[in-house]
Amino acid sequence: MLINCVLYQQGRKVREIPVEESGSWVGRGDSLVWVALKDATEAELAALQAQFNLHHLAVEDSHHGHQRPKIEEYGDSLFAVLHLLEPRDGGLGVGEANLFVGPHYMISVRNSAQQGFADVRQRVESEPERLAAGGASFVLYALMDAVVDRYFPILEDLETELEAIETQIFAEGEARSNVARLYELKRRVMKVRHAVVPLMEAVGKLFGGRVPALCVKTQDYFRDVYDHLYRVNASLETIRETIATAIQVNLSMVAIEQSDIAKRLSGWAAIFAIATTIVGIWGMNFEHMPETRWAYGYPFALATIAGVCGLLYLQFRRARWL
Repeated sequence: MLINCVLYQQGRKVREIPVEESGSWVGRGDSLVWVALKDATEAELAALQAQFNLHHLAVEDSHHGHQRPKIEEYGDSLFAVLHLLEPRDGGLGVGEANLFVGPHYMISVRNSAQQGFADVRQRVESEPERLAAGGASFVLYALMDAVVDRYFPILEDLETELEAIETQIFAEGEARSNVARLYELKRRVMKVRHAVVPLMEAVGKLFGGRVPALCVKTQDYFRDVYDHLYRVNASLETIRETIATAIQVNLSMVAIEQSDIAKRLSGWAAIFAIATTIVGIWGMNFEHMPETRWAYGYPFALATIAGVCGLLYLQFRRARWL
């Protein structure tokens, strides 16, 4: 679905143009065409491929989706894949942004994501000097910078949830739910990591060393994006280590609780064993049993059982078994 198709000249918005005419502006002086689509169909991609001479492998990747974050170079053009992360149904949804970048065009295709790039377009249009100097590569930077900046609120949510789980680790009876929440949190962290780590590697190719000709004038901007990605990745590693530690602590608490239960059972078993032993001895059916005809034998046996059991109970209480 087409969102808009805008023509820029000398870094300033001229007007919206029909998408059928967008390819005809490529190569006309300092013209720049930005075509934005959402969940593009195969027919829409094929039409754009014909107009802008897009590489068929890039178009194929965009159509099939589920790509790893990457930046590929095809002649004087680039194809970039970014993962779009957003809260969804209590979890973390993953969409894609496929970006076709050429000297005079930017084609952004957003798939399986609700949040658009209207704010990025406003930012680009508010900086005409930079847009005129950087052209399509500046738009690429602005899109990548916006996508990466959207990772930070997700990181904050992950950290907040981890802190909430940590406060419940030592709560009695919460072991099972804590482990489930920790593993769900770990799964979301891995989603973010899968979006960040490959993109770090790809962005590293856009500054320093051999840089694509399209990005020569905007190297400093991509270095800034890399720095943001590095910070996100460092935070993710900290969260992963904390989750691993929390899981180990939680499992240790489970083991401690099981040990306490075993101690209680052992203590009560020892107490009832004494009572069973005494009662069992006097319950044997022999004719010549000592004290069987003593008038106070029965109360004495009960008192003995109560006394010995009480003494054991006090000993186990001092040892904190009961």
